Amino acid sequence: MLCSLANNVDASALKTITDLEKDLGKTLLAFACHDLKPSALSADQLSKVQAAEKKLGVSLVAVEA
Repeated sequence: MLCSLANNVDASALKTITDLEKDLGKTLLAFACHDLKPSALSADQLSKVQAAEKKLGVSLVAVEA
C-alpha cells in the first residue's frame, strides 16, 4: 500500500477538512492510499532513481504496473 497527498478532494470534503482545522486549531493534510506492489530494482536502476530524486527534489517509488 502506498499513500500520497490527496489531489481529488471535492468542495464538500474540503469544507469538512477546513472546518475541522478551524475547530482543532491545527493544519491537516489529506492522504489517499493505493493498493500498489513495490517493484524490486537493481543497484543500477536504484542509482538512476536516486539521481532523479536528487535532481527533482521529490521521492520516487517504483511499483509494479
